[in-house]
Order: sequence, then structure tokens, then C-alpha cells
Amino acid sequence: MTIVMTHQTMTRVCRLEELETERGRAALIGQEQVALFLTRDGAVHAVSNLDPYSGANVISRGIVGTRGDAPTIASPLHKQVFDLRTGVCLDTQGKQDAALRVWPVLIADGVVHLDTAQGRS
Repeated sequence: MTIVMTHQTMTRVCRLEELETERGRAALIGQEQVALFLTRDGAVHAVSNLDPYSGANVISRGIVGTRGDAPTIASPLHKQVFDLRTGVCLDTQGKQDAALRVWPVLIADGVVHLDTAQGRS
């Protein structure tokens, strides 16, 4: 899949070297908190830091894992598991379906950028 981003919609977030493998980091983009994850395969994922089940900004503190080939994050509060690629909750723990907002990520010259116009819920 090709993602086209224009300069106007790209937001610089951090340097890639500031991210630790399988450790979340939170960033404030406008008024929204974003959780960033660097997975073992070198991919960077950006999802909402807001846990849709608890209403707390804690996703960056979650546990990184996998389900099949899907990189995942488990909420540190109630342990719902979300696909980092799509934001879809894979394990609702008996609650209603929910999803995290996801932003396309571009890494250019060692800098992580988010396409703020393309983020989706």
C-alpha cells in the first residue's frame, strides 16, 4: 500500500532513536494524545493514547505483543487487546466493540512524522 502525504498534513513527532523497541511513548499532537510504538520488526505504529474502555490516556503504558501476525497493545487497565495496525480491539473482555484511532507514520531522515489528515478511528 502506498501512502501519499503532503507537507501540510505531516507533523514531526520525534526522532526514531528516541523510541525504544516494544516500549510505548506518548506525544501530544494538537489536543490529542498519541501513543507511539516501535516493534521488533522496525515498524512504528501510532494510535490514540486514550483507552476507549476506561477513558484514561494510558495506552502508551500497555503491553506490546502479537496475535498471529498482528502487532498488538494490551491496555494496562482492563487488558483489552488492540491491533496496532488497525486499532481494532481483538479482545474486548466481554465489553462492546471499540477501536483506537490510528495514524499513518512516515519516517524520513530518522524523524517520525504522522499524517494528521489521515488518522482514522
